[in-house]
Amino acid sequence: MATITLNNIRKSYGKHVVLDNLSLKINHGECFTLLGPSGCGKSVLLRLIAGFETPDTGTIAIGDQVVTDSDKGQELPPNDRGLGVVFQEYAVWPHMTVFDNIGYPLKLQKLPANEIKDRVMEAVAQVNLTGMEQRLPSQLSGGQQQRVALARALIARPPLMLLDEPLNNLDANLREEMRFEIKELQRALDITILYVTHDQEIGLAISDRLAIMDEKGAIRQIGTPEDIFERPADDYIFRFMGVANFLPSLYQDGKVKIANQILSASSTPETTGDWMLGCRPSEIDLNRDGQGLQGLVKRASFLGATMDYLVDIGGVEVRVLQDTYEAIDGGKLFKENENCHVTFHNLHWFKPDAELLSNNNANMVGGHN
Repeated sequence: MATITLNNIRKSYGKHVVLDNLSLKINHGECFTLLGPSGCGKSVLLRLIAGFETPDTGTIAIGDQVVTDSDKGQELPPNDRGLGVVFQEYAVWPHMTVFDNIGYPLKLQKLPANEIKDRVMEAVAQVNLTGMEQRLPSQLSGGQQQRVALARALIARPPLMLLDEPLNNLDANLREEMRFEIKELQRALDITILYVTHDQEIGLAISDRLAIMDEKGAIRQIGTPEDIFERPADDYIFRFMGVANFLPSLYQDGKVKIANQILSASSTPETTGDWMLGCRPSEIDLNRDGQGLQGLVKRASFLGATMDYLVDIGGVEVRVLQDTYEAIDGGKLFKENENCHVTFHNLHWFKPDAELLSNNNANMVGGHN
């Protein structure tokens, strides 16, 4: 069983604390993603699990075996932890063929030649490289080289795979192709995958569960992709998981007021007082008349299948994305400087903090693309 259990992990470099009192459990057979901004400590955490670095305090167990115990000074070497690791760099040997690159770990184990051949061909098939066994890396695309690296990590049949930003060097089409292949491999082989990335799209696409880390190395929320995206624990999660709009609101006497206008909303805050209404650009509709807040279209950009609008609502600018064909059919294709009525669906309510207020005062639209 490749369950990973981390208890009270702390890691620092000099006076800089990267991880502090972090605990986490990753279940056997799931694809678990550590998602967070660059420099938040997610790659450090992966290296601690792999045994490439040692925590200041805490314990790490893989299955029933404790591989790191800082209090007792115990540290199992990386090669004894029963895991495969794939990094961002392809790390394939340029002078070796695909076959020899993949089979190298088995050659080190001095397995019989016929067994090596059988297992290499099995791994080649698993990563869709059949027929390319005798090619050199220079004859492969970036995606194919990354498949070689994956196959080499898989050939020892580890119950646990650690993947550290393995798709970063690939173009958009290859990234999309490879992320689905990684998920299929995980399901087919019934292995545990810990995937590290700052790419929200990849994290949502391949994960059974994911953990969102902040700049201080703290885990802000753990959940399924649907939980994280639809039910963010706080405004940090909401901002990190995509382009986010925030509008200052006042909830009083059972009514929500935004920019001195009454909002007709499907949901309301829990208590009276000041709130921030959070919504995605795709969760806003623009209409020419009817109910909704009054707004002014400041920018209208045609993006093919999507119209991208910037709308001013009482001095606060929000981003709006609408399906171009639906807008045309409904007579809701707006031009710059046109008035509109703005309605919202799937609202999120957050208590305003200093960062939210600062962004709003600067008339900024927050979020990560």
